Amino acid sequence: MSDEDAIIEREAGLSKALTRAQITMIGLGGAIGTGLFMGSGIAIGYAGPAVVLSYAIAAFIAVVMVFSLSEMAVMHPAAGSFGVYAETYLNPWAGFTVRYTYWFAQVIAVGGEAVAAGTYMTYWSPGVPVWIWSLAFALVLLFVNSRSVKNFGTFEYWFAFIKVTAIVGFIILGGAAIFGVGQPAVGFHNLVGLPGGFMPHGFHGVWMGVIMAIFSFIGIELIAVTAAETPDPRTAIPAALRSMALRLGLFYLLALTIVVSFVPWTQTGAKVVAQSPFVRVFAHTGVPYAAGVMNFVVLSAALSSMNTDIYLGARMMFSLSRGDYAPRLLGRLSREGAPIAAIVFTGGFILAATTVSMFTPLAYNYLFGVSLFGAIFVWIVILISHLAFRRRHRAQDLPVRMPFFPALQIAGLALLAAILVTMGLDTEFWDISWIVGVPWLVVLSAAYFLWKRPRALRRPR
Repeated sequence: MSDEDAIIEREAGLSKALTRAQITMIGLGGAIGTGLFMGSGIAIGYAGPAVVLSYAIAAFIAVVMVFSLSEMAVMHPAAGSFGVYAETYLNPWAGFTVRYTYWFAQVIAVGGEAVAAGTYMTYWSPGVPVWIWSLAFALVLLFVNSRSVKNFGTFEYWFAFIKVTAIVGFIILGGAAIFGVGQPAVGFHNLVGLPGGFMPHGFHGVWMGVIMAIFSFIGIELIAVTAAETPDPRTAIPAALRSMALRLGLFYLLALTIVVSFVPWTQTGAKVVAQSPFVRVFAHTGVPYAAGVMNFVVLSAALSSMNTDIYLGARMMFSLSRGDYAPRLLGRLSREGAPIAAIVFTGGFILAATTVSMFTPLAYNYLFGVSLFGAIFVWIVILISHLAFRRRHRAQDLPVRMPFFPALQIAGLALLAAILVTMGLDTEFWDISWIVGVPWLVVLSAAYFLWKRPRALRRPR
């Protein structure tokens, strides 16, 4: 058995119960989060109507990354996914840092989404403290993940279905309002007729919109992680990818075109985020209780993010354990084939992050900075791993091939590096990611070189 096969084989044993339909919806759900419904207003404030270009650039980066990742996932379906590929095709340090960074990012993200979900619930039950809802949601979704991957897939399918249905409904109703179906036409005046025209803040505004947009797509890498729990990844993953890429492009670009055509960009932005632009469109088109409907949608989006982040965090910790980078207990599986110990361990840190985010928001902001920095770091390592992967495998031997290799990967790397640099230079909002992200990698690297003694690959357990 080759070293590559040994690394992949050590993660065997997970239940293979996810269907092609579930994978497609899971991929869509991973890329459609509260960032589109709530955060899009901030991106519009930066870029104006040209926010469509911002999201198109971010979507390009995301598609290049996930197709490159999926080339490797189809060849080597493993729970540790990109962490395993970094270890296999780059070096053990890369696999170690990527998996721990991604695990930590998921823990922080779930803590934040739990608080967000609790906050959304105050719309209907203002007398119940946020922390009660946050804790309840976290415990329920930890239980769901601890049962079987089929349970996770079923819950995530319906969470994603709610988001997709909301976007499709939004596109239909918004399009009808713009073209005047049954009512006076809104038209496209807001696209080019306001001060500054289509690109009021120039390319700088578009680029700042890209940074906001890229974080809307964080989670799309989930589809490659599911390859380890799919009966036939060689057919399921490519089919899901094609469907997901097409739908994501349509959903994001059409939805945002409707938003900036409907809502003057001057009425959105970082200082005007009390109401999602989606709520305004729904209300204008006559949807009863538009604010309540949208609150339900963003609550579903938050719960979906929590569900997938728990799944991802547990798989990363399971993979670390199987690679001897974490206690062996965390690599054990339940009778249903779920990494129950890794889920419980990850859940403990999630509850701690939830507590920190509620009682010391400043400290949580620093933790969240690691998550922001880590997300871009992980995507960069994925693309570098793919370049190394292609040096070992001939293109004609691959079941799935990314076209225009390596031009697209190099372009994606250049754009991600530029985003990371911009985040470090922007002292108003993003520089916290560098302030805490770089020290995080230094500490993590020190832990690896000091505490991980060199050893030969263990045989699969």
